[in-house]
Order: sequence, then C-alpha cells, then structure tokens
Amino acid sequence: MLAIYVFILLVIVQRLVEVKIANRNANWIKSQGGYEVGKEHYKYIVALHALFFVSLLIEVSVIDRSFVLWSIVPLIVFFLAQLGRIWALSSLGRFWNTRIMVLPGAKVVAKGPYRYLRHPNYAIVVTELACLPLIFQAYWTAIVFTIANAFILSVRIKVEEQALEHATNYQEVFDKRKRFMPSPEE
Repeated sequence: MLAIYVFILLVIVQRLVEVKIANRNANWIKSQGGYEVGKEHYKYIVALHALFFVSLLIEVSVIDRSFVLWSIVPLIVFFLAQLGRIWALSSLGRFWNTRIMVLPGAKVVAKGPYRYLRHPNYAIVVTELACLPLIFQAYWTAIVFTIANAFILSVRIKVEEQALEHATNYQEVFDKRKRFMPSPEE
C-alpha cells in the first residue's frame, strides 16, 4: 500500500512543480505584453485536479484491491502519457501554461506534437485522469473525473481558441489540425 501512496505523491509533486513553472512562464508572458483569459473557469480546473487526487487517495485507501495483471496496461499508457507531456511542454517552452496566457502577435507553436494536434497536452491530461485511477482499480475516480474533466475542457478549449484566434496566427496554423486526433502535417 505504501508504494501506491508514494507513486501518487510523486505525481502530485510533478504537478506542483509544473504549477511553479507555469507561474514563471505567465510572468514572462505578461512582461512581454501578454495577458490571461479564462480566469473565471481556471479556479474550477484547479479544484477539479485537487479533488481528483483527494478522491483517488480516498478510493485506494477505502477499497481493498489486490494487484491484477491488467493494471500494467493503464500503467504503460500512463508512462507513455508522461513522455507525451514532456514532449508537449518542452515544445511550447515559455509559452506553456496551466492558464490561458495570450501574447498578442506571437506566432503559435506548431512543432513537436503540435504539428499533429491542436491540443496534445489536453489529450494527455484526459489520458492521465482516466489511466492513473485504473492502475489502482479506482473505477469511481476514473469515471467521475473523466466526465467532469470533459465538461471543463469543453469550456476551456472554446475560450482558449477564441482568444488565440483573435490575437495570434492560431487559425491560419491550426485550421486543418484536429483537436485531439492526429492529422498529417500539411
């Protein structure tokens, strides 16, 4: 059981480090004349992710499950998502953020996984929220937070795309790319 808590704690620490990086990147974007949009729903995203970890910890503590061989499948998918996360975040560099930060006139990043998808990082988050609980057979957490995340992403993506279309070359670059399914580079 200790190994489960350590694993989940490592993921939480990773997220906290990412928030620190995001805040640093947000300050840089603001110093360049950028601004934040979608502040109204950001607090719900933070709450959703915090509650996800609370729910996961409660479910793995309350429900006594033994290790099953098929848990390796979501574990592998989760680790592949981590590689995708590193690829997506490093591709965006200083433009990566947990908030919607817009730098007017900036050229949108269209390298790395962004050559194929509009929102690879969101696809990765969806994968993680589904797979992490499944590793530990925390089915309720997987179901509830996958649905809740889909709802909040439906709001967030609209706000983000509208802001980027208004202030950058987003429409021109991503017009033929799908949001979550890979499409060949034009």
